[in-house]
Amino acid sequence: MDPDRILPSFPAPSYRGAQEQALCDIRDAFAAGNDVVLVRAPTGSGKSLLARSIAGAARTTEEAKPAQATDAYYTTPQVSQLDDVAEDELLEDLSIIRGKSNYTCILNGETDTPVDRAPCARQKGFDCTVRHRCPYFSDRAIASNRKIAAMTLAYFMQTAGSDVFRQRDVVVIDEAHGLAEWAEMYATIDLNPNTVPVWDDVGVPNVTTADDPLERTVRFAEALLQVCSNAKDELLTKSELTPEEASRRDRLQELRSELKWFIEDYRDPESPTTWVVDQFGGEGEPITAKPLDPARYLKHTVWDRGNKFALLSATILNKDAFCRGVGLDPSNVALVDVEHTFPVENRPLYDVTQGKMTYEHRDETIPKIARLLVRLMAKHPDEKGLVHCHSYAIQSELRKRLAQLGLGGRIRGHDKANRDAELETWKASSGADVFLSVKMEEALDLKGDLCRWQVICKAPYLNTNDSRVAQRLEDGQWSWYRRAALRTVIQACGRVVRAPDDYGATYLADSSLLQLFDRTRSEMPEWFAEQVRRMSTPDLPEFDQEAAGGRGRSSGSRPSPRSSPSRSSSGSSRSSGSSRSSSRQSSGSTSSRGRSGTGGENSRSRSQSDDADDRSNHPLSDVWGDG
Repeated sequence: MDPDRILPSFPAPSYRGAQEQALCDIRDAFAAGNDVVLVRAPTGSGKSLLARSIAGAARTTEEAKPAQATDAYYTTPQVSQLDDVAEDELLEDLSIIRGKSNYTCILNGETDTPVDRAPCARQKGFDCTVRHRCPYFSDRAIASNRKIAAMTLAYFMQTAGSDVFRQRDVVVIDEAHGLAEWAEMYATIDLNPNTVPVWDDVGVPNVTTADDPLERTVRFAEALLQVCSNAKDELLTKSELTPEEASRRDRLQELRSELKWFIEDYRDPESPTTWVVDQFGGEGEPITAKPLDPARYLKHTVWDRGNKFALLSATILNKDAFCRGVGLDPSNVALVDVEHTFPVENRPLYDVTQGKMTYEHRDETIPKIARLLVRLMAKHPDEKGLVHCHSYAIQSELRKRLAQLGLGGRIRGHDKANRDAELETWKASSGADVFLSVKMEEALDLKGDLCRWQVICKAPYLNTNDSRVAQRLEDGQWSWYRRAALRTVIQACGRVVRAPDDYGATYLADSSLLQLFDRTRSEMPEWFAEQVRRMSTPDLPEFDQEAAGGRGRSSGSRPSPRSSPSRSSSGSSRSSGSSRSSSRQSSGSTSSRGRSGTGGENSRSRSQSDDADDRSNHPLSDVWGDG
């Protein structure tokens, strides 16, 4: 890598905001000998352009000696982020490759068939006469030979050890704040009827009643591995497979790899990985084995893939903690802070808290939030709004209550199957509808009139029914727990203000958010801490269902930032002044290996977490994909 090439590689005709200074700082950090540079860049910094500049400093083929790594990778966990890169003319020299399932076969009679189910995947020795024009293999060949190959993090990890996607000189990871959590989720062994094609051929034991649930799980995994191998071998005796059989074969192969990884890692006495296991319901029920420390997994799938790394995000909150979580030595890592250039008065926070949204207080608080939304809709009759519901249970209850109040016509929502389609429909609409979202705190660009106000309904603490979360809390990792929630809040706050002249209000409805801010003040980037310091209580209209109906403007003048939601000149944050008194009981069984003892004042039981979630899936599941 030649750090001096970072600035000349900037792809835009001119810099905006703090981009030039950021690139100078990144150049100096690499020039000082750091192998990894963390770039903490707030929303609107143009992270993709910064990423392109860093990738442009990679060693070229002409400069390299034999066996030296050359060129660069750009990767992001967000599928939507990769889509944005594909549409950006300034980034047209990034060669994008996606997973096979995103491409369709071009053979006659197969044009509706994904490439991973095409004849080449179903028939032994199939000689495809148009392979050179196949959209997948063409994109793969181009990406493997271009200076910058771009892909999702999932695809990047899947190609570890590939001869096609070899080690490169520079790796740039965008939206890297959740790298440890993504790696944990990706390395999780999830055994259930949908993921195990031979589920009906094996007897699933009750591992929770064993003296050592993890040892019992590993023995089951060893038996399952043999059954999967036999089933795969049987399929391989066929000269041609149906699409369903090809899918079964591929899943069996994937499952065999997952089981081997789990068994070998658990049996390795030098492995740093701590595993936990869940099984709810006992014999015959699904089993999930989860790694707590994915450092070994990341070494193979990420850190061995390049010489120099740039990790970009607005919410890498604590350098040392982040490095520990992903297996990096902090002494070899630099942190570059990028200045936020959006006026703080254009991105106000408002305290409209209605009470706690913990599981045991939710029934009391949700009706108050529904009435609050009516007042906010009256405050913004001609402007689109976004409500971060945190879970589908909260979304459903709010939607039901708003419909009962006669406001169903201004409310939109989504489910897991149609989230993207419903989001795009709402964005394209010309009215002032309010969108009730779930897990859309990241990778959502609502610039300008797409959205002028948003509500955070619940402090986004991780689900304490997740055994990984429970184990860490039992080990006293409360700072990690609060940092994860703060990170999500900061990400959410960036959805509605996307440029220096853009503006949008964020309303906080859960009083636990105020406690979160009080406890994490030292972890906040200064630009967000300033928002918190200026937080105020707005003047809202009285409860009026008719005024909240909205007039659905589609054109005409818009209010200026000064006439958008009211601001307090002093703007100091207030404390909720109350402490949590949860007594929620967890279910299921968890066990760990290599676990340290608990201790200290924060060693409370799992039911005493600040905000136990409502039994939802992994918090990152909606943003993870194979590209």
